Amino acid sequence: MEHRTARAVKKPASSPRTPDALLAAAMRAQGDGVVISAASARPPLTFRIVFANDSFCAMTGRPLAELVHQRHATLHADRGDIARFARAPHAGPPFSGEGYLLLEDGSTLYATWSFSLIRNRRGRPTHLIASYRDTTEKRRLQEALVHAQRLDAVGRLAGGVAHDFNNLIAIINGFCEMLAAHIADRPQALREVNEIHQAGLRAAALTRQLLAFGRRQPMDARIMNFNDLARNNAEIVVRLLGSSGRLELDLAPDLHNVRADPTQFQQVLLNLLINARDALRDHGCVTLSTANREIKPGRNRRISDVPPGRYVCLSVTDNGTGMDAETQKHLFEPFFTTKPEGKGTGLGLALVYGVVQQSSGYINVRSALLAGTTVEILLPEVQEPVEQDAAVVPISPLPETRGHETLLVVEDNDVVRRMLAGMLTTDGYHVLAAKTTKAMLALAREQPRPVQLLIAVAEKGTAAAVRTLRARWPDLRVLLVGNLDVPSPLAGLAPSHQTGLAKPYALSEILRRVRMLLDA
Repeated sequence: MEHRTARAVKKPASSPRTPDALLAAAMRAQGDGVVISAASARPPLTFRIVFANDSFCAMTGRPLAELVHQRHATLHADRGDIARFARAPHAGPPFSGEGYLLLEDGSTLYATWSFSLIRNRRGRPTHLIASYRDTTEKRRLQEALVHAQRLDAVGRLAGGVAHDFNNLIAIINGFCEMLAAHIADRPQALREVNEIHQAGLRAAALTRQLLAFGRRQPMDARIMNFNDLARNNAEIVVRLLGSSGRLELDLAPDLHNVRADPTQFQQVLLNLLINARDALRDHGCVTLSTANREIKPGRNRRISDVPPGRYVCLSVTDNGTGMDAETQKHLFEPFFTTKPEGKGTGLGLALVYGVVQQSSGYINVRSALLAGTTVEILLPEVQEPVEQDAAVVPISPLPETRGHETLLVVEDNDVVRRMLAGMLTTDGYHVLAAKTTKAMLALAREQPRPVQLLIAVAEKGTAAAVRTLRARWPDLRVLLVGNLDVPSPLAGLAPSHQTGLAKPYALSEILRRVRMLLDA
């Protein structure tokens, strides 16, 4: 009988056991926060903390000695986060989520987390391993991006509305100027037409606000001083407050200047003061203050903080009802309002935000329920002296510039086109009018006499059309009008042979610009 020698079967060598001290050191070295909690022996399943690494302690401001033996759920602003994990099936990938954690001082941070359950040989849960990552700044930036996208969407809407609105204003103001030429000898009628014209000018200012909100209108930026803005509007503010409360001015005597649009910032100021008035209780107080402010390096730790530099601060403070944290999150969102229906549009503070941003400024809000609100606007300071505004003059009859030259007018609005062509024809010019650039070029090809000047809307394709016309008439002058901004200079055209005019424009200004270009 054959005997076989049995070979000894080697068992695979077991992995060396990692010392507990080394595991603990690895946990402490993690960049993310790590918390280990022991599971309760009996249902319902709960967890108490037995370990937290240095990163988690630093993240929450809680020392390890304070965390140990606490229920894990007390770390979360929503106690249901742990309860949902305890009810979830624990086979498969780790349980993950996000939400707010409570800090030592009672405030919160936003974090993402991942939970894993450790079981013993019998399958009973023994420990919860939780890792946390602070995403507060990332969430803030995401919210800022969403806010910017909302502003951009409403800004596009505002730009479209303002385009049509500008044409209506041009018609109203233009016919007022033309009518004034016929009633110059009737003072009462001229005064009434002037009232219509002034209303049209106020409507034009409103259009500029809408365009500024959508960042589609260049600011008429000039050197100004916030103290002058406050003093010049103090009487209006007192009337706005009425019996609701009183106004106090706290103006810095040596306030530096800023570069901004005075008209836009008057609306900013009035919007803030109206909101402050509506928040007052029991004949409260609104304080309008100014100050020079220097932000030193190291004070702007977050991306959303004001960068270092020298600023001028304009602030409006009230001791009214104040706002909770949730309201403050949505404060500058378009159409968000806490006022009753019919009392607010939700655009006031969104307009404020748009104007401040377009002015290279920053806006901060501090508020607490029943303690009041402070809104601060910071603009970079400048060293140049204040520019004086030109005096506002009432409507006057159109100037008689008188001409005989041939002009081409391109305007897509039928009424504006007829009004403009009619006024220029009355002044002696030979006018060719077209609705589109294509129609204008066809009209120009059939024109036997030279064209001295083109009046056209600044848009895509205008520059190419001008080159085509100048190939035939090299001495052509160009007056560009625009809805969104003052047109950029045309390449190849002498500065004295071109100019731009933003809508809505005054007919008297059109006449002056036409004559200025033709005489250059």
